[in-house]
Amino acid sequence: MATTTYTVKGMTCGHCVSSVKMEIGKIDGVTSVDVDLATGAVRVDSAAPLADADVAAAVDEAGYEVAV
Repeated sequence: MATTTYTVKGMTCGHCVSSVKMEIGKIDGVTSVDVDLATGAVRVDSAAPLADADVAAAVDEAGYEVAV
């Protein structure tokens, strides 16, 4: 089990949160995604460590950006 936290820029509403959670949730091995809209923090639990590029691509697909 691995847990990683990312900061996502550009989220402003509940729909934003839902989009990010849905796209990250599609990555193989992801078991849960928790998003804090106020801070932009996204905690991802997965069966094994994820490639940061995969998470960034999923966030991009949702229309947002992972802060570097």
